[in-house]
Amino acid sequence: MLQLNQIYKVFNEGSVDEKIALNNLSLTLKEGDFVTVIGSNGAGKSTLLNVIAGRIIPDDGEVRIKSKLMNDVKEYKRSRYIGRVFQDPMAGTAPTLSIEENLAIAYSRVQQRTLKPGVTAKRKVFFKEQLELLGLGLENRVTAKVGLLSGGERQALSLLMATFTKPDILLLDEHTAALDPSRAELITNLTKKLVESGKLTTLMITHNMQQAVDLGNRLIMMDKGNIVFEAEGKQKQGLTVNSLLEEFAKIKSDSSLSDKALLI
Repeated sequence: MLQLNQIYKVFNEGSVDEKIALNNLSLTLKEGDFVTVIGSNGAGKSTLLNVIAGRIIPDDGEVRIKSKLMNDVKEYKRSRYIGRVFQDPMAGTAPTLSIEENLAIAYSRVQQRTLKPGVTAKRKVFFKEQLELLGLGLENRVTAKVGLLSGGERQALSLLMATFTKPDILLLDEHTAALDPSRAELITNLTKKLVESGKLTTLMITHNMQQAVDLGNRLIMMDKGNIVFEAEGKQKQGLTVNSLLEEFAKIKSDSSLSDKALLI
């Protein structure tokens, strides 16, 4: 479903601020894989997602979705294949538009563009059915402006908007980090529910090691622009935060990345 072949990206090349963000990184996600990604700030996690989404173009290497080479495909065109939820609950929605209008915009991402109204009677029924899955009562507030919603409600809506059109790839960029613990738990549970029910191929960045252990069928740890540890299947199922830290200690004997850097 997703292939990253020898991706290389450097920022500020040739200057004192030169930073190799991705160092010939390769990664393949099969259809239905749910991969959690951990690592310190500066490990290359967000650059990885931005390269997949088309926001950043790699200096070398290939990005392929469903075997199609995407390097020259603009970000707005890749949105047909990709759903994304950002860390900031305000980033994924339009606050001055209503809930149903936001859903209509997300729905049109995979539909042929026309001059017909985005919110039709048929779509209203579909939108309400989808909102009911969140369990937040938003199906009874479809005409409310999104700017009036709480951060948790907006992030739940962003998650729904990113998933209900069944994207080929779902990118989750620390999408619970800005929420209080109770709302973070709500969004985590919704993520598991929506990804599993939709069998979505997902890549999720998190600094919460417990979340990384609990969710998904694969886990990767990044450092200095590359993957330094990977677990899947029974190995992933048997991971605990402590065992993951032990694996980390084996890999990072120079202590350039502290345990605290991986924890919230």
